[in-house]
Amino acid sequence: MTIVGFPNPVNEKAARVVATGVLVMSVVTAATGWWWLLVPLVYGFVARVVAGPRLSPLGQFATRVVSPRLGAPKLVPGPPKRFAQAVGVCFSVAAAVLALSGLGTAAAVVLAVLAVFAALESIVGFCAGCFVFGLLMRAGVIPEETCEACADIRLRRPVATG
Repeated sequence: MTIVGFPNPVNEKAARVVATGVLVMSVVTAATGWWWLLVPLVYGFVARVVAGPRLSPLGQFATRVVSPRLGAPKLVPGPPKRFAQAVGVCFSVAAAVLALSGLGTAAAVVLAVLAVFAALESIVGFCAGCFVFGLLMRAGVIPEETCEACADIRLRRPVATG
């Protein structure tokens, strides 16, 4: 077992559980001004970018406790989810820098934006970071070999026959 590296594919159900945790932490932090909660939020995003759920307490909870109780896994390509986690690093670090700079309102706004995107993922299954990843692939910014399953539409869904 390797410690560093992102899983591919990813269980969509576990990703949505993680997004729920991010949503809760973002809302609580923004609403209360408990900026210390940014420490586990930032750590979680960095850990998930570097090692998937292996080093993330929230990732472990999602993959080992909650998602096994949600039925069969729904597997999706890993690279877009990793990109989305990297975007989460940017938002959570920005919020932390703003909070440490005494700009609590600005930090709360950044966390509110993060909460909206986490809510979209957790509630309706729309991963905004994954959507942007797809746009960047189509624009040629991200090479197709980064995610062959993303680039080849034939690999996305089974074709109905009959």
